[in-house]
Amino acid sequence: MELRDIEIFLALAEELHFGRTAERLRISQARVSQAIKKQERRIGAPLFERTSRSVTLTPVGQVLRGELQQAYDLINSGLARASDAAAGVAGVLRLGVMGVLGNEMRPVIDAFRTRYPGCDVEVVEYHFGAPFSRLRTGAVDLQLMWLPIHEPDLTVGPVTLTEGRVLAVATGSAPAGRNGVSLEDLGDVTVFDPGPDVPDYWFEAMVPRRTPGGRRIARGPAGRTFHEILALIAAGRAVSPVNAHVRRYYTPPGITFLPIHDAPPTEWALVWATAGDNARIRAFARTARSLGTRAIEDGTPAQPAEPRPAG
Repeated sequence: MELRDIEIFLALAEELHFGRTAERLRISQARVSQAIKKQERRIGAPLFERTSRSVTLTPVGQVLRGELQQAYDLINSGLARASDAAAGVAGVLRLGVMGVLGNEMRPVIDAFRTRYPGCDVEVVEYHFGAPFSRLRTGAVDLQLMWLPIHEPDLTVGPVTLTEGRVLAVATGSAPAGRNGVSLEDLGDVTVFDPGPDVPDYWFEAMVPRRTPGGRRIARGPAGRTFHEILALIAAGRAVSPVNAHVRRYYTPPGITFLPIHDAPPTEWALVWATAGDNARIRAFARTARSLGTRAIEDGTPAQPAEPRPAG
């Protein structure tokens, strides 16, 4: 079976529409029909059920799709790696991370170095107070960032890490004695202000402006870096939701971390400037995608939140 015929079959198996398949592959519908009939003659059984209203895979077609998809992905991966080698995936890839997340990216970095021995990885720290500046100035090639990212000049690649969230509070404060909290509890506290360089939508994905019940979450003193935030929290001037890996890597005096039982998981994805796309970036993203998404372990079992008092 020719590679183009495999592409046509897999595209039709996904689109389930001859016209859309032809448009997607930029070929005629007659060419799609010809390729499918050729494959059906070779196998000796129908691959698709066709009616005037729908196209569906037959059981034989479903089996063939599973087998061919694996082979097709392997072929494409091999071709892409050969193309990268020809393009010269070499030099240094600069990966921007927040704090200690470079350590969590070690499996991807190690796999990338193994696959592309001519290319090294330099881990560069960036601060949430200026989340996109290093990308846009070319100081880094790509960054690991929490989602969502809605920037027209940036490309969002594969999700690489996921984790839960905890609330960082002053150890002597009232919430510190609880086993856990909910997002609704943020209506009773003050969080920090990240400053004017942080897009609202991006920061609010981590620290919302309102609770699920609609109560306003007060914002107080400004903090631009992680260590500035820790100082504010330890002094009792603010609290903050933070990603759960913070509890594993940091034990700052005067701060207690409480599980947030209803916080959505944080998804960390690779992001790069679209205009700066190159073979190194594509190779690193492809390596991350091949390893899949990994959950960060914080090492501490979450406890259920205590019920809120009535009234």
